[in-house]
Amino acid sequence: MSILNKVSQMTQHVLDQLTGAELPKMYYDPQGQMKTVLAELPQLQQKYRPTPWLSNQHVHLLYFDIIKKKMIKLQYDRIEQLTMQDGGVTAIAWYGYELPQDTPTIVIMHTITGTPESMRELVKDLHDYTGWRIALCLRRGHAGLPMPVPQMSIFGSTADLREQIQCIQQTFPQSELYAVGSSAGTGLLVRYLGEEAENTPFKAAFAMCPGYDTELGFANVHPFYTKVMTKKLFKAFITPYAQTWAKIDSVQTVLQTKTLQEFQNEYFEMAGFSDYQSYSQATNPIYVFENVKIPLMILNAEDDPVCSIKNLEPFKQTIENMSNIIVVTTKKGSHCGFYEGLNSKSWASRLIADFLKQYS
Repeated sequence: MSILNKVSQMTQHVLDQLTGAELPKMYYDPQGQMKTVLAELPQLQQKYRPTPWLSNQHVHLLYFDIIKKKMIKLQYDRIEQLTMQDGGVTAIAWYGYELPQDTPTIVIMHTITGTPESMRELVKDLHDYTGWRIALCLRRGHAGLPMPVPQMSIFGSTADLREQIQCIQQTFPQSELYAVGSSAGTGLLVRYLGEEAENTPFKAAFAMCPGYDTELGFANVHPFYTKVMTKKLFKAFITPYAQTWAKIDSVQTVLQTKTLQEFQNEYFEMAGFSDYQSYSQATNPIYVFENVKIPLMILNAEDDPVCSIKNLEPFKQTIENMSNIIVVTTKKGSHCGFYEGLNSKSWASRLIADFLKQYS
């Protein structure tokens, strides 16, 4: 080995130590179907090396949330508003709409306050890596959608999602469907997959940065982010729709909450339920998680300050007994960032695309 190579290796080793670069950890049934897929994903046999100046989870998250989102240039082909059976309004933001009819479609379920603008990076990355069409399913109250019915849910509604999927299938009946959930969108994704079991039209799915048990997950959010995100919920879903909520008395109680856990405990009436228990039974993905039948990859960062890695612990054994599910964890990556390289490209987007392509 030349001196230059030795110096290069030593430099990389020191940088890895400083930035927390490590091989991903994986939790799955070694006798299950995921073993074959892993052989086709060399990315998981290599260290995830975070962008050097983003090795701190807070810097990483702020870069993802404030800087990177503004740097992505993407114009959606159309944003199609849909009226649900009860008169509520959702939407689908399309990218790659004019692609051939039989091009596969990735259906994305967005973050807790997600909008077409905030999701541009993931949309662009997945389209660029796969060449497939993207359908971003917008939930009630997101991106300033009209709210004629006083109802919204931070984890979405599987009934609404079914209507959105039906619209996608009617528009592109020859297109194979794949699903991706990001952060809060993973709750909707996994809840839907568990309710549908073998009956879902999705061939494979990916959940990025889930919180697992939605009754407990918010308790582990970093104190700073839980306060900031609660105020974001007020700004996105309550303040602009004051008239819509006028007849829901509990909204005033919701507005007194300071954390995401408090918000969730109090807002059940806004989600269309008479009490918290009914709301949780109908929305928590954990109650149906073991019914998921299609291939599902889950990704968490161990330094995620929003969806804590602690939330995974109670479910590791269950996951290792399910042949169709794999959880991948990285030492670094923060919340939904997973940036690598000097150009800060998403390591996660590359993994999502390569995983889904295994089933095309």
